[in-house]
Amino acid sequence: MNISLSDELKAFVDARVQARGYSSTSEYMRDLVRRDEERAAEERFAALIQEGVDSGIDPRPWEEHRAELRARIAAARNAESKSV
Repeated sequence: MNISLSDELKAFVDARVQARGYSSTSEYMRDLVRRDEERAAEERFAALIQEGVDSGIDPRPWEEHRAELRARIAAARNAESKSV
C-alpha cells in the first residue's frame, strides 16, 4: 500500500515519528490504524448499547439474568444425567 502525503503532512508525520519514538513511518501509520479500529469498535459498542436502551425492553440486573441462565443450565444437565 502506498500513501501520498503533502509536504506539510509528511513533515508532521516525520516529527511525530521522532517525538514519539516510533522506529519508522510504517510503525506510526500502523498505530494510527489500530487506534482508529479501536475507536470504531467503541462506537459500535455504544451503538449496540443505545439499541438496547431504545428497544423498550425492561432491563434486568445482570445477577438476575445470570441466575436464570445458571438454572437453565443446571436443569439441562439434570435432564441429561437422567437420560443416561
